[in-house]
Parts: sequence; C-alpha cells; structure tokens
Amino acid sequence: MKILVCITHVPDTTSRIAFTDGDTKFDTNGVQFIIGPYDDYALARAVELKEQLGGSITVLNVGGAETEPTIRKALAIGADDAIRVNAEPKDSFFVAEQIANAAKDGGYDLILMGRESIDFNGGMVHGMVGELLGLPSISPVMTLDIEGDTAKMAREIEGGKEYLEVKLPFVAGCQEPIAEWKIPNMRGIMSARTKPLNVVEPSGNGENTKLEKYELPPAKGDVKMIDAENVGELVSLLKNEAKVI
Repeated sequence: MKILVCITHVPDTTSRIAFTDGDTKFDTNGVQFIIGPYDDYALARAVELKEQLGGSITVLNVGGAETEPTIRKALAIGADDAIRVNAEPKDSFFVAEQIANAAKDGGYDLILMGRESIDFNGGMVHGMVGELLGLPSISPVMTLDIEGDTAKMAREIEGGKEYLEVKLPFVAGCQEPIAEWKIPNMRGIMSARTKPLNVVEPSGNGENTKLEKYELPPAKGDVKMIDAENVGELVSLLKNEAKVI
C-alpha cells in the first residue's frame, strides 16, 4: 500500500503570536514550529497501517527550506521518503493544487492529512484535493481501517457519528482518536537523516487570494468574582455590562 501524508509546518500552540510590517507578515522570531497536530494523527495512523499491511509512506509539505526539520521529524516517526514543494503556502487552493499535482502520478492508495491546519483553520484542503484528483474526500475521520480495497471509517457529525465505507483510493482529513501520536526514537532520528527528500518547484495557476492584514483578537477583560449568594448582581452584570442576556 502506498500512502501519502500531507503535513503542515505550524507554530507550536504555546507560541506567542505577533506580526510585523504593518501587520501584514507573521513574526517568526522565537517561534517553535511543529507538525500540525491533526497531521500528526494522520501520520500516526499511516505508520500503523504500514506496519499492519506493508507498503510505504511519503510525506508531503508545501513550504520553504525552513520546513525541512519538520519534514525530517515525520521521516523519523516512520515515513519512508518526502516531497517538499518549494513555495510559501498562503492560499488553500494553491496548497491543494500543489498536493494534487504531486500526487496524480504517484499511484497512492490513500491520501491522509489533518482535518485542518492550526494556523489558518480553513479545513478546506482535503476537499479540494479530492475534487482536483477526482477522488472521494471524507472528513473529519475518527477511525480508519482497511480491508482489501475498502476503507471503513467513522467520522464526527453534528449530534453523533457516521459510519462509512469507500473504495480506495480516497482522501481523508483526520482527527483524534484515529491514532496515538508517535514520538520518534533514536533509531528513527538517525535513519531520517539519509531518507530521500525531493524538492520540487510549484506548478499551477498560483494564488487566488491575497492577504491584506493580520489582526489579533481583543485582549480579555478583567475577571469579576461574584459571591455565590449574590445572584442579583450577577444577573445585572450579565445584562448591563456583558450584554449576553
């Protein structure tokens, strides 16, 4: 089985976010970057499927040279080789187009990625990749099992779960609890240094949107503690100050 896992290079969730150049660029100074947490779930499940069924895993990232340590971590976790599309991933369609162009001749049985990235939280790329490749796309996938040429999975829907079956190949946007995150061991870290990482130039029509400005959410206000017995004051504050009732 050939599996393609698409990973993002995103700031750690504990990073302090700031912007430069008139709030038009993300300030990367002092920021620790990681594999997108939802992509980590996809990669972990891919490794489990490879151990169970055999085959190979290719990881793909759209990004500059600065993303290569993140790609090497994915190789250390269990991927066999990697592709880096040498472009800044500013636009969801642009990213999807690069993934589709890289995947169309790869003969992949399964294309996995996170349900969304944690920097822009668009949740659109998997659907676009499926459309561009003419493949089914399912998200958010919470369980995934392969039996022959059929994938069986459960996904989260409003108010419950939906159980689906689909023929391979297809595209899946993954989330917990599809697998447990995997930590690379020393052997994996050492072997990752020599695994192939193929850098390709972007192709397609380019970006369809333009970033104008970033803006941080407003700062949280002070917390007011209300005595448990003073319900009247609580109601008054909720009505007149917070204006939520």
